[in-house]
Amino acid sequence: MGRLLDLLGKLGNPHQRLAPVLHVAGTNGKGSTCAFARAVAEAAGLRVQVYTSPHLIDFNERIRLSNGLVSHRRLADALELVERVNGGAPITVFEVITATALVLFAEDPADLCILEVGLGGRGDATNVIARPAACAITSISIDHRDFLGDSLTGIAAEKAGIIKPGVPVVTGAQRPEVLEVFARIAAERGAPLAMRDRDWRITPTADGLDFADSHGCLSLPFPSLVGPHQYDNAGIAVAALRASGLMIPDRAFATGLAHAEWAGRMQKLGGALLSLLPGGWELWLDGAHNPGAGVALAQHLPGWADRPLHLVIGMKQGKDAAEFLKPMLPFAASVWAVAEPGQHLALPVEDVIAASGGVARHGGTVADALRKLATEAPAGPARVLVCGSLYLAGALLRQV
Repeated sequence: MGRLLDLLGKLGNPHQRLAPVLHVAGTNGKGSTCAFARAVAEAAGLRVQVYTSPHLIDFNERIRLSNGLVSHRRLADALELVERVNGGAPITVFEVITATALVLFAEDPADLCILEVGLGGRGDATNVIARPAACAITSISIDHRDFLGDSLTGIAAEKAGIIKPGVPVVTGAQRPEVLEVFARIAAERGAPLAMRDRDWRITPTADGLDFADSHGCLSLPFPSLVGPHQYDNAGIAVAALRASGLMIPDRAFATGLAHAEWAGRMQKLGGALLSLLPGGWELWLDGAHNPGAGVALAQHLPGWADRPLHLVIGMKQGKDAAEFLKPMLPFAASVWAVAEPGQHLALPVEDVIAASGGVARHGGTVADALRKLATEAPAGPARVLVCGSLYLAGALLRQV
């Protein structure tokens, strides 16, 4: 992080000239939590900047200014400035992108800046922010073993690296050993820690969600992002915004949750790909790609018991495909292994089949798998869920 701080110093320390920052770490749910927080803040009339990764279709999706996604021209100019000032010194690609985002944010008047951690937390490039308005840590599970290791408590400690002295931090449903790590580090740094079901609560009702924290109670609609795991992400966003000190009226929380958008997360697809399936079928896409996300998806699938479910799986190399698939397989009428042309580090189809214990069939590409389903599946309505990789999600969204 030292070399990034050196570069930012040469750029005029843009990271010290930002709007109040909401810093978001975690294994699963970071992007959804950022989307909920942005939607709520914008519903309150605030100008919001957002930095997320990776992108799905266009690189500039990573940097949202207060008036929309950064333009290609403005992004190119900022990247050129950062590269020129860096002068060939050792630097990572993500550090360059982060420096570029911070330069753009410092030049853009805003009321809230939402920064999503790229990887880990403690050593992440976004952790140059010395004092955010609030921090949020979403669900923790095993992922990025090459960088973060196989220990859940070790990963939790890396994610908790964003906790700053005196800065409120919010977390959702976690394993007890993860919460112990968060509590210890927060206490060491004098950071107020708000845990779900201790300091804040979110509970499904017949027609929405009941939320409560030290600021009071809210009656909220079901989130626009599908799946019971999104209740946790929505609650983290609400609790973190209320802890940040920003003035947000109650109505904005309801409006924001109902209208948040986040591509590639339980997204219902239409277009050319849907046309390959019989009439009355549904086609869904989710970027879930690790064991924790597989569990979250599996919790949603009982609600889809009204019709057969067919899984189309394409994954990235290095991911634990077997553990990702394990909780979902009992709900699937069929499983198809795929890899799209140009999909970044796509796991070979044969490896996906092996990870499924031989249950999955060779699908080829997603379009190939959908055509096979259309000819082989029994008559009647059905549902198809494509998942396993954000890179696969990006490849599909270019086709719809």
